[in-house]
Amino acid sequence: MLKGILAISGQPGLFKMVTEAKNSIIVESLLTGKRIPAYSTSKISALTDISVFTQTGEIQLKELFKKIQENGKVITPKASANEIKAFFAEILPEYDEDRVYVSDMKKIFQWYQLLNDLNMLIDVEEVKTETEETES
Repeated sequence: MLKGILAISGQPGLFKMVTEAKNSIIVESLLTGKRIPAYSTSKISALTDISVFTQTGEIQLKELFKKIQENGKVITPKASANEIKAFFAEILPEYDEDRVYVSDMKKIFQWYQLLNDLNMLIDVEEVKTETEETES
């Protein structure tokens, strides 16, 4: 679902890794389709490696995206801080309020919307159905 999708600090949106170059990797913006080099000096995070702090540990970003999808509601990242916090608490009641900031929540909702708009999030029900079929 999120394999090969990257977030680059200081760059808007998300990127898909295209290839490796000598001193960098070539990434393609999911927003514009434009290809740019990303150097080792950039802070690059794979979405598969990102977790959100909870009171009992951490939850993978893909699991959080599933919870958002199951909830069925969407919130605009431009909503007020209180609205964003309330919605996030509805989706993940056990999130760590001291270590998860509103800016993190906004970014998560922006990423979710972008991936959802591009049909890059597999439907939760499809995943369950495929799992059940392979287990039978």
